[in-house]
Amino acid sequence: MTPSVDEIERAKLIAETAKIPWSELQRFFAAGSVIGVAPELDLVEVACAMAADNKAVVAPWVEAGQVGAVSDSQALEWLDSDALVWAVVLSPWVLVQPVVAT
Repeated sequence: MTPSVDEIERAKLIAETAKIPWSELQRFFAAGSVIGVAPELDLVEVACAMAADNKAVVAPWVEAGQVGAVSDSQALEWLDSDALVWAVVLSPWVLVQPVVAT
C-alpha cells in the first residue's frame, strides 16, 4: 500500500521535529517567523494542519490563543531560563512549543 501525501508529510514533519535551545532561534524570532504552540496541543498535528492550510482546524486554536506569535515577554523568559523548546520548520515559519517536564 502506498502512503498518502498526508502520511508522507506527517512523517517528514516528525523527522524534522527536535528539541533546541530557544537561544538558537533568536534570529527567527527577530524576523517574526516563530509561531508558538501551547503545550496542550500536539506540535506535529498543528504543523500538519497548517501545512494543509486547514483553516477550520487552525482558526479555533488561534482564537483560543493556543497558536500564535511568540510574545516578547515569553521570548525573554525563555532566553533568561535557557529554555529548551520543541521546534519544527514549516517554511517560512518555525513552530515552537515549550518542553514540558514529565
